[in-house]
Formats: sequence, structure tokens, C-alpha cells
Amino acid sequence: MATPIHRNGSLSAVSLQGFVLVGFGGGAETQALLFAVFLALYVVTVLGNLTMIVVITLDARLHSPMYFFLKNLSFVDLCYSSVIAPKAMAIFLSSSKVISFAGCATQFFFFSLLVTTEGFLLAVMAYDRFMAICSPLRYPVTMCPMTCARLVLGTYCGGCLNSIVQTSLTFQLPFCSSNRIDHFYCDVPPLLQLACANTTLNELVMFGICGLIIVSTTLVVLISYGYITATILRMRSGSGRHKVFSTCGSHMTAVSLFYGTVFVMYAQPGAVASMEQGKVVSVFYTLVIPMLNPLIYSLRNKDVKDALRRLGQRHSLMKEGGQ
Repeated sequence: MATPIHRNGSLSAVSLQGFVLVGFGGGAETQALLFAVFLALYVVTVLGNLTMIVVITLDARLHSPMYFFLKNLSFVDLCYSSVIAPKAMAIFLSSSKVISFAGCATQFFFFSLLVTTEGFLLAVMAYDRFMAICSPLRYPVTMCPMTCARLVLGTYCGGCLNSIVQTSLTFQLPFCSSNRIDHFYCDVPPLLQLACANTTLNELVMFGICGLIIVSTTLVVLISYGYITATILRMRSGSGRHKVFSTCGSHMTAVSLFYGTVFVMYAQPGAVASMEQGKVVSVFYTLVIPMLNPLIYSLRNKDVKDALRRLGQRHSLMKEGGQ
């Protein structure tokens, strides 16, 4: 148990002893099962996202703005699942379940940065599809490589700004009620429950910033796909309409999964109080969504499936040549 901290704001006791990540309840068998589930999800996530990154990098036919953004999405998914999963698996097998104060702040900073970046990136991908389908003649000029790079850099800057605000506000609080975080990683809602100061400002900032990000990016997505749908319905070519629906359907599936779970966790009043629900939702968007995104984009995208086939054929030819 951490030494109680007085209301003068000193963090020395928690800084020395760190936090205890409670994780999920249950005995050794439950913890072993959780470890196996997290390991399986994480391995599939790593393999799937690395495959997308490698395929898009190696196949020249996928060197377009849409796949440039998709490669960055895979990179973000790979990174933010890696920020959470290894430590979570370690606490499932550990009796102490301790994470240092600095380690907790670092984990939270990078997780917040990467999740926010993904939200902005999904909006950028919707805008890219809007330009490609609704303004095809201007698309090569509008979405030139420099513009694409700036848009991706902007998503990271937005994520970094949000992360700095959330991390600084959260970790300047005095934690004196306990050092036990009722979660499997360091996140705002369970950390606010440990604070012995008034957390109204923190909750308002979290609700306000997350709500603003979700509403603004969702508007970009909805407006983009509103125009895209109108354009598709005017198409006379059935094959062209099917291809566009297939590509856009993959993106809309990813958007719905991500924004839906983030809204449930952060952008509704009372989200801070529902920790048990929060743990389940957190598993979904920290591991399940990063695992599903490569499957969604590869299974529903003919270009990616063709690229995977070409890559496999090239590997087979190289293997035969080596023999």
C-alpha cells in the first residue's frame, strides 16, 4: 500500500513506489487465460499490421495517397497496441503488478498520442476518398505527396497536443487515496479515481477535448461520405460502383468501430465511473480493433489482395530460383 500523501500536492510517495495495475479479477487460471488471449490478439495484431506495412511499401501499385494513409494507420495500430499489450501480459503473470510513476505517465502519454492520432487519421482518410471520388481530375494535384505528408504530420501534432494536455493535467494531481489502478494500463478514468483533489476540471477537459475531437472528425467523415454516396449513386458503371463501395465500406467499418468504442469510454458523462465496462471496452479498442483493421482492409480490398498474391508469387519464384 502506498504511503498516504497530504493535500499539499506532493507526489513523492507514489513516485517512489509506483502504482499497482489491478487488471482483471480472478485466480491464477483466469490470469493465465487472459495472458493467452492477449498474446494471441497481440501476435495477430503485429503480424497483420506489419504485413500491411511491408506489402504497401514493396508493391509499387500501392504507392498512392490512400495506401500511404493506410500504411500510417497500420503503423499507429501497431504502436499503440504495443504500448499496452506487453505490460498487460506481464502483470497477468506477475504477483506484484507494479508500474513506476514515470512508467505510468510514459505509457499514458504515448497511448493518448497514438489513439488521438488514429482518430484524426481516419478523418484524413475519409477526406482522401472524398477527393478521389468526387473530384478525380483535381485529386492528383490536391493530394500530392507533400500534402499527404503534411496531413499525416498534422495528425501526429494533434495527437501530441492532446496528449501533453491530458498527461500534464492528470499527473500533476495528488494521488493519496490509494496506488491501485483499477485497470490493466494507465488511463485517465481510473487515475482520476485515485486523486484526493477536485478532479472536475480534469473530467471537463477530458470530456470537452475528446468530445470535440470525436464530433469534428465524425463530421468530416459524415460529410465526406455524404458526398461520396451521392456521387456513387450517379455512377452508371456497376463494376465501378461496386469497387468504390468495397473500398469505402472498409473505411466506414474501421471508423464505426473506433469512434464508437472511444465515445463509450471517454466522451460521455459518467464514463469515469464505469470501470468494469471500461476494461472490456478498452480491450476492444487497444487490441481487437488494431487486429481487425488489417483484416478489414485486406479482405475487402481487391488491390491489397492482389498485392499479397503478387508478393507471395515473387517469394515462391525467389525460393525456386535459390534451389
